[in-house]
Amino acid sequence: MHRYDEYMAHARGLALKTRSTVLRIVGRLLTERFGDRAIDIATLRPAHVRRFFAQQAKLYSKPIGAGSVVSALRGYFRYRVWLGDAVHGGLVNAIAYPANWALSSLPKTLTAEEVEQLIGALGQPGPAMRRADAIVRCALDLGLRSGEVARLSLDDIDWRTGTITLRHTKGRRVDVMPLPTTTGAAIAAYLRHERPKTASRAVFVRNLAPRDAPVGPDLVRKTIRQAYGRAGLPYTRPHLLRHTMANRLLAGGSSLKEVADVLRHRSLDTTMIYAKLDSRTLIKVALPWPGSAT
Repeated sequence: MHRYDEYMAHARGLALKTRSTVLRIVGRLLTERFGDRAIDIATLRPAHVRRFFAQQAKLYSKPIGAGSVVSALRGYFRYRVWLGDAVHGGLVNAIAYPANWALSSLPKTLTAEEVEQLIGALGQPGPAMRRADAIVRCALDLGLRSGEVARLSLDDIDWRTGTITLRHTKGRRVDVMPLPTTTGAAIAAYLRHERPKTASRAVFVRNLAPRDAPVGPDLVRKTIRQAYGRAGLPYTRPHLLRHTMANRLLAGGSSLKEVADVLRHRSLDTTMIYAKLDSRTLIKVALPWPGSAT
């Protein structure tokens, strides 16, 4: 498992969270099949894999979740083939991906009124409120994921050029983005008036001991959920703000390619789901409703 983890990191460029999920799934298969015995991949048969998958699929409520099991196992079997191990020829294709219609769902976003409601609830007095405002702004204005917000460093912000550099992203790339005035003002207010004195270079740090430690993604998610609550919004998912930012870009006239660049998607196909929200363009191709002109 350690060698496979190194392979996924250096040869495939997979993020830590993805690798952890894969190792957990593969580890379950090997443990179930071999227990404490030595692992002999040559004795593993398609029937064993299909039986294991049937058990694991019950743990997921959606097909896309069960699909992660298929992806993890196929990747591992290909790796063992690449090593030159005697892998049964049918293992890689022993299980098929569950039916999952791409782009079938509609991404949930905040309405324009709800965005104003959320923004209107910022700026409240109290402990850690400036930090909360800055975190919400990072998610709403830049579409940053919770982990990206947590890993922001003071060295990532160039105040003179008005840019912010994202170094620890899901795609493991370094991206430079413009820093919106509202986001920069919220971060600056937090740094000047609330951030504890600490040697840490993280932008967002803990208010309680150990203060030298940066906040984690869980605290970022909790902060955004609490901001929803203060605004009177019935939501809990922080990722809604990323979807909302994409929708606001489309409503403002941005193209899907521009949205993909801002969201830092590796493939434009990932961004295509937002085409359903582009009312400005969809109305141009919509057919008239049959029947009455009214």
